[in-house]
Amino acid sequence: MKKKGTLPPKDLEDWNKYIENPIDIFDKDLLKNKSNKIDSYKFDLHGCALEEANNRVKNVINNCIKRKIYKVIFITGKGLHSKTDENVYTSNTLSKLKYSVPDYIKTNPEISELVQSIETAPNKEGGDGAIVIKLKKATR
Repeated sequence: MKKKGTLPPKDLEDWNKYIENPIDIFDKDLLKNKSNKIDSYKFDLHGCALEEANNRVKNVINNCIKRKIYKVIFITGKGLHSKTDENVYTSNTLSKLKYSVPDYIKTNPEISELVQSIETAPNKEGGDGAIVIKLKKATR
């Protein structure tokens, strides 16, 4: 067995080149269509607190607009494991991401002007546990 040590210079050079451009790693969140064009972006919000989820939604929407991706799927979950029943000061519906994310998008002028529609995802894209956001295409 060889003792662990430094990599040979050639291996280190190859590794650094690979890290800079890992072309064979598939980004599971970028969904491509039949013509291999990026069709949509999927982002999982499970486990996010409300404010954190809102910040991520805003960032994802802005990044998708920049990358010319006009369909975003947010995985929110169905809220079945939410602990909102334990706190009398928490709403049973508005604290759940499946309700609060669309509400946040609709009430935030900076984001709502970028959004064309908000829908519950079809079953093949997450059903009641996901939201499909269609973004407006830039007219500039």
